[in-house]
Amino acid sequence: MSDASAADPTIEIRRATHDDYDAVVGFTSEIWADRGGDYIPDIYHEWLEDDDETDRKTFLAEVDGEAAGIVQAVMLTPDEAWFQGIRVAADYRGQGVSHRLNEACFEWARAQGATVARVMIFSWNTVSLGAARASGYEPITEFRFAQPAPDPDAEALQSVSIDPTAAWRYWTHSDARTHLSGLGLAPEESWAVRELTRGDFDRLADETAVFAVDGEAGLAGTAYRSRTFERPVEDESGDSSTETWAEYGVGAWDDAAAARSLFAAIARDAAACGADETRVLIPETARTVTDAAYAGVELAEEPDFVLGIDLTGQ
Repeated sequence: MSDASAADPTIEIRRATHDDYDAVVGFTSEIWADRGGDYIPDIYHEWLEDDDETDRKTFLAEVDGEAAGIVQAVMLTPDEAWFQGIRVAADYRGQGVSHRLNEACFEWARAQGATVARVMIFSWNTVSLGAARASGYEPITEFRFAQPAPDPDAEALQSVSIDPTAAWRYWTHSDARTHLSGLGLAPEESWAVRELTRGDFDRLADETAVFAVDGEAGLAGTAYRSRTFERPVEDESGDSSTETWAEYGVGAWDDAAAARSLFAAIARDAAACGADETRVLIPETARTVTDAAYAGVELAEEPDFVLGIDLTGQ
């Protein structure tokens, strides 16, 4: 792909600033118009790092002084980097801009001690998938969001505990962990995944919620709530309001019965949080997706892909 061609000296990479807002909005506001539009114009100012934030950096690409692309790099753990929001202006696509932005992220992440970096790309975004592979990323996994409705009266077929030890134990032996390469949604960063640890389950049991399904033959499922958040919405008449979302960083289970029990526990928890909507990350496998559908849970229309790159040998 031409976007991974030799570095073009006319492309300059620097830190993005608040003064770049109009230029960034200019080339992102028309992106994905048929899918609801891009989120960057809405969150740009709060998205940028402060001067004292050393765990993230936002890069802007310029071609002949014109804003041509943007990306943000974030350290999720001492050695796991996450790159997000990469965009290239339509007039500069295919000219090496995304490749240069990725190289800037790689260099910055290595300097912070990262050994691996990952990105998330919508499965329908074939242009970005190709550009990521051209920059050295390899496919890791795919997932889909399940969206059980909050329900304070949802009934589970099996017992569901809130024991983090049981939740972690199930996770370590689950097919879901293998499929997801040990990744789940990061509680500290929206739309990011990282490797889950035993400490995460212990901490989240205190700060949010964890779940462990007790099946007939032993542990049969697990989940954790990664965060709750408010999102602005606008109705058909143009009136604005906010809705509360409860987000669950992973959902894993053995069979359809365990899936029903786990989703029931999640539905009750979401209702207790006052959530209007939910999303639960589940592995994109035929068994898992059809189990969720069989349990009567709504599903996102398409999966998402996670790609990664080993930074130690670059």
